[in-house]
Amino acid sequence: MGIVGDNLRSIRKIKSLSQTKVAELSGVSQQLISQLETGLIEKTTELPVLAQALGVSVHELDPSYTPDTESIPTLSVPYLAWVSAGTMIRDDIADEALGLIRVADLPASGDWIALKVSGDSMDRISPPDSIIFVDRSDRNLVPNGCYVISEVQGNATYKRYRSGPMGFEPVWSNPRHEPIFPDNDPIVVGRVRRKILNM
Repeated sequence: MGIVGDNLRSIRKIKSLSQTKVAELSGVSQQLISQLETGLIEKTTELPVLAQALGVSVHELDPSYTPDTESIPTLSVPYLAWVSAGTMIRDDIADEALGLIRVADLPASGDWIALKVSGDSMDRISPPDSIIFVDRSDRNLVPNGCYVISEVQGNATYKRYRSGPMGFEPVWSNPRHEPIFPDNDPIVVGRVRRKILNM
């Protein structure tokens, strides 16, 4: 079996989806999915629609994927100012958006916003002025995952989650930044899944 087939089967099982259900969600044949998983074929041009049906990026199915640039599926993601977390959590953020950013290979199942990073508390991962993409539908805290959360004052901050003890830490080169250990459950805006850094 090839790496694409292994990854496809693994992700499908994690998400408790049958081959038939993935075929239905993606619009490809169940036979193609079976051929990939058994290694009869190792590559297909249908990877983007399979990834979208599974709610993952194409590179999670095939790390060496190089798309045909004419057919890259893209999403328009609202680009927001770094404002209070309460605003970012609202369902209707259209009036807050500064514009839209077209981005390829984000799972269409996410509820995405884009934010420009200000400050240097995460500069080892996302330097100031880089753009992060936040999935507001993903608020489950996973150790070492990066999240936008609401601070006590209601402002938004971007930090990495640690589970023992529960806290959110900077990933920085500036020693003046300290971890946040919330007294109550934090308001999680969403999980940071991608960044763009202009050189």
